[in-house]
Amino acid sequence: MTRFTALNAVSLTFGFAFLYLPILLLVIYSFNESQLVTVWGGFSTKWYVSLFQNRQLLAAAKISLLVGLVTATLATLLGTLAAIALTRARRLPARSLFQAMTYAPLVMPEVITGLSMLLLFVAIGFDRGFWTITIAHTTFALCFVAVVVQSRLTAFDMSLEEAARDLGAPPVKAFCLVTLPVIAPAVAAGWLLAFTLSLDDLVIASFTSGPGSTTLPMRIFSAVRLGVSPEINAASTILIGVVAVGVITASLATKIGARRGGDQ
Repeated sequence: MTRFTALNAVSLTFGFAFLYLPILLLVIYSFNESQLVTVWGGFSTKWYVSLFQNRQLLAAAKISLLVGLVTATLATLLGTLAAIALTRARRLPARSLFQAMTYAPLVMPEVITGLSMLLLFVAIGFDRGFWTITIAHTTFALCFVAVVVQSRLTAFDMSLEEAARDLGAPPVKAFCLVTLPVIAPAVAAGWLLAFTLSLDDLVIASFTSGPGSTTLPMRIFSAVRLGVSPEINAASTILIGVVAVGVITASLATKIGARRGGDQ
């Protein structure tokens, strides 16, 4: 058994500091009384009040939430169907190609995904806006859902569903009543992960957005070009909180699903 040494403690401390100290400073300075982000002028929540009076940021946040909700729902549906096909359709024609295409966005740079989606929408004459962002985000997020759900389906005991079918349940009913409740934590984790990825995305949305469809990360990025303000820090802190809650909830849902699978 490896002992926890002082070197391990120092390495862990520097690692966490490198990753999370900038985020911590951003959160702290979002409560800064001073308008200068690098000068602490005392504790204040006035920038959060000012944030909720900023119509442009609120409109961008509304678009981001709507895109995230629709994207997560579509990506969960399509990703779950893809996971079922990859798990059960062993003789699916061109299965390797289908699997590679499903997982391609996992390793493909976001700038390539965004540019390819932009060229597609321009080629077919589809005006960029809310739905182009949603389609692009769905394409990007469904592969993450497929990975999460497929890992749960791989460990699922098919004899349970087969027993339900032997008792007279149609295939769809057997899946909904037997399989779906078991994999529900993985599906929920996939939905939350897709929502988080959509809410956090900047690159793909920048390529596929149009007039009147600016998302919150895009609005924050454009505002930072003119200088960081505590109001932007407040918006970023709220965004960090939402993303953190989504990731933690997805992780807990995945662990619950794995625990249920181990109890079968």
